Amino acid sequence: MDAAQSLNESDFNRLSRFIESEYGIKMPSVKKTMLESRLLKRLRKLQIPDYKQYCDYLFSPEGRKEEIPNFINKVTTNKTDFFREPDHFTYLSQFILPKLLSRPGSSNRHLKIWSAGCSSGEEAYTLAMVISEYMEKNPNSAANFSILATDISEDVLSMGRKAVYDSSRIEPIPISLRKKYLLKSRDRSSSIVKMAPEIRKRATFRKLNSMDRDFGMKEDIHIVFCRNVIIYFNKETQESILNKIIKNLVPQGYLFQGHSESVQGMSLPLKPIHPTIFKKAQ
Repeated sequence: MDAAQSLNESDFNRLSRFIESEYGIKMPSVKKTMLESRLLKRLRKLQIPDYKQYCDYLFSPEGRKEEIPNFINKVTTNKTDFFREPDHFTYLSQFILPKLLSRPGSSNRHLKIWSAGCSSGEEAYTLAMVISEYMEKNPNSAANFSILATDISEDVLSMGRKAVYDSSRIEPIPISLRKKYLLKSRDRSSSIVKMAPEIRKRATFRKLNSMDRDFGMKEDIHIVFCRNVIIYFNKETQESILNKIIKNLVPQGYLFQGHSESVQGMSLPLKPIHPTIFKKAQ
């Protein structure tokens, strides 16, 4: 990359301040090369010769309207897998679902689950498969359920809604569930699979910025999976986001975090019940 195309310190600082103030995402100087690399595609697509002109465009009235969504899609991290951190799904099936669905009136309950930072939908569809399996094996717990899947990136939300994946992505899914809930392409040479309609219909995908003051939830949530999301924010922002999430949990609702995350030192109305799994106070 020539000097004209290098992201200088001033423009990097301008972008990193914007990312943190508007979206809470930390962008330290060690990520300068990563940001430069990810934005290079946008420069080429827009036929902009250097990063300074890109920054000027990004922060112009037209750029704020047209380019900010593309910018966010490039800078956010979207690492995800089916059945990521699988012990969480085991604990959900063995302990939490039996407890939630054995409460008085649970047979008429609509169980609401939130996949926060859902990326391209693998977590949401894993939840849909796990809960569907539980309810099939426990017909006396035949409550209805739905999954809200949120992310800031429109690109990954679009992928989640399509529910189409390369076969290389489905390796973590048990074979019995693949046969039951995945549809292969009619083209035998294609490596594409799609989630079955009964699984797709369980998930609704919605754009959400974790820095919004109010998440605009209309219904109380029973279970939240917010895993490997807050690690990209500073400690103060992490606590603020978690408190907003917890507000949307029903009393004694459950929060799942990623194994690399910690709530130590935060003031949160949560009780730990298992590593990285918490229960909301009444």
